[in-house]
Amino acid sequence: MSETTKTLFDTEKVLAEFGLDRVHPGTYTDSLGWGSAESRPVIEARCPADGELVGRVAASNAGDYELIVAAAVETQKKWRMVPAPRRGEFVRRIGQLIEENLDSLAAVVSLDTGKSTMEAKGELREAIDMSTLAAGQARMMYGFTQQSQRAEHRMYDQWLPLGVVGLISAYNFPAAVWAQNGFLSAIAGNTVIWKPSPKVPLTAIAVQKLVNKAAAELGCEGVFSLFIPEDNAVAERLIADTRVAMISFTGSTTVGRRVSDIVGSTLGRRYQLECSGNNGCIVDETADLELAAKALTFGVVGTTGQRCTSTRRVIAHVSIADELVELMKKSFDQITIGDPREKDTVVGPLIDEQAVADYQRVLAGAERDGATVVYGGKVIERPGLYVEPAIVTGVEPHFEVAQSETFVPIVSVLTYDALDEAIEIHNGVAQGLASGIHSTNLTNIETFLSARGSDCGIVRINMGTTGADVGAAFGGEKETGGGRTAGSDAWKGFMRRQSVCVNWGGTSAWDSRINL
Repeated sequence: MSETTKTLFDTEKVLAEFGLDRVHPGTYTDSLGWGSAESRPVIEARCPADGELVGRVAASNAGDYELIVAAAVETQKKWRMVPAPRRGEFVRRIGQLIEENLDSLAAVVSLDTGKSTMEAKGELREAIDMSTLAAGQARMMYGFTQQSQRAEHRMYDQWLPLGVVGLISAYNFPAAVWAQNGFLSAIAGNTVIWKPSPKVPLTAIAVQKLVNKAAAELGCEGVFSLFIPEDNAVAERLIADTRVAMISFTGSTTVGRRVSDIVGSTLGRRYQLECSGNNGCIVDETADLELAAKALTFGVVGTTGQRCTSTRRVIAHVSIADELVELMKKSFDQITIGDPREKDTVVGPLIDEQAVADYQRVLAGAERDGATVVYGGKVIERPGLYVEPAIVTGVEPHFEVAQSETFVPIVSVLTYDALDEAIEIHNGVAQGLASGIHSTNLTNIETFLSARGSDCGIVRINMGTTGADVGAAFGGEKETGGGRTAGSDAWKGFMRRQSVCVNWGGTSAWDSRINL
């Protein structure tokens, strides 16, 4: 793509603004500052839109990690005694700085992930909203009073900080996942060590620089640290370290299992997992099909299908399935695929060559099983990692394409005759994150919302499966991991619960037996 068509931002200017126009250290802690870039492996950040090298990051090593964790432990001893509303003010200031730098930071997210600038800004607005929610929540971390069986005693619950939290985030939402977990951790009185995906290191560095500015303004240095190792052996130090009270992990089920095994082997530590999603949406015979087609479209193509909540399966009533597919095709036709730096782009590229290979493998496997690709399905011949969103019909519930989280823009269309059959198909996968139903039939909707309905952590009615409202708890069941973050009472996952009983009457149950 020629420079004249890059209308949304100037790459070199944006990189220079965050100091990313040179080899930048991938390590930050307040006591150390930005770590050394010398004698460390270099992570190359290439923009998925065209494969161009846009940044180089000096990876963290084992020595860097030891400095980070020691500093996080010491800082937490002071941070836990800071009043929670004050902790909330710090988090809110970070959100304000993200908002003040929205255009530049969105450009970095686009360069890192290949997301359209529209989507990058949407992700960052989620981080801003999360800062507002967390700041308010900092004043509302309530315990409750209980009735003691003992006379002149008071009994109550309270919530206290855990310690150091290790936060491991995936490449698809490098800022939002950090905000969801990190802001709740911080208001809870914990310090946070962030290990982002090495596929998207530039966003993490840019965000950390805004955090540092907020910390300097408010005297909250050291709460957030950054740790970007190149290899898994160094990364696993964070998971195995007993000084780290909790690991919050977002990523694949395979890695999530390893996190749970390592953390679970040391009693008293915690882990929170947000892993795979193989999200299904039922469309019944009463649905508004135009509304459904629009909602399903972005559910499939948004973030190029690289969302844990992306729509993977459409379970359509047999009487409307063909009409729905035709409407989806018309809707898909109106989505502009292109470079995120181009003004009209809605959907960008996949993250890397492995993702393109996975896309091709999934479609080939579906066709071998007997399914038919009725829309898209091709790699787009142009610089970068672009593919056509694909609609696959004739899919049976046991096909691999319907059983796996593909993490590419492919949707399987399955059909059913009765709602109980649709729910059985919907729930008949290992994952349990997001789900939905399109219907105007109240009985069908309420059945899907009942105990015999969706087995997922998130249910959406007449909507797409994607999109997170920060006011609601985010997470899912089964192989998704069971963790929750963002709104509702998710903050409790980042704190420890303590039951307290106070004898205020000055008497004891032993007074009749013991004389002193």
